[in-house]
Amino acid sequence: MAKQNVGAFVPTTSVWDVSEIYSTDVTSDAFKELLVRLYQNINNISMSLNIKDSAYYDTEEFVCGQSYFPNPGLSSATTTDPAMRQVFRQVVNFGALPNAATKTAAHSIAVNAGYTFTRVYGVASDTTGLSYIPLPYSAATATPAADNVELWVDGTNVNVKTGKDLTAYNVCYVVLEYLKQ
Repeated sequence: MAKQNVGAFVPTTSVWDVSEIYSTDVTSDAFKELLVRLYQNINNISMSLNIKDSAYYDTEEFVCGQSYFPNPGLSSATTTDPAMRQVFRQVVNFGALPNAATKTAAHSIAVNAGYTFTRVYGVASDTTGLSYIPLPYSAATATPAADNVELWVDGTNVNVKTGKDLTAYNVCYVVLEYLKQ
């Protein structure tokens, strides 16, 4: 089945002939046509608004507007709603990166077998040296194991492992995006 109207595109130049709006009989076909067009435009705006990816990053869970395909593990015998699945987002304020160790921070998400993480990413900032690295991070050096930063999430925590002292990266945000069943 081919997708139609993919994306969130709303015309920005709707043209309305409103010159006779005040003198038009509210029971006329012209007035009814105006109402139909208004309802269609409001519906188009609502549909576009509902499928956009919201740029809202909070430490509390937020439905971000991303949608994933229906769960292939569910059949019509087990569900009556083959709808797209909503993505939830939460940011963990991780603090400083560790000194050649693994550091954990609780994410406070009540993860169960019905959860699937879709993205785990972040950035670490050295606010003194004005240096910034993405998480996870892999350096192109002779000793990459020491320069790499590993990032993963489990049912309770966000975990970051460094191969050397990266405590100068004193501000770190990790973004978790996930599906719920």
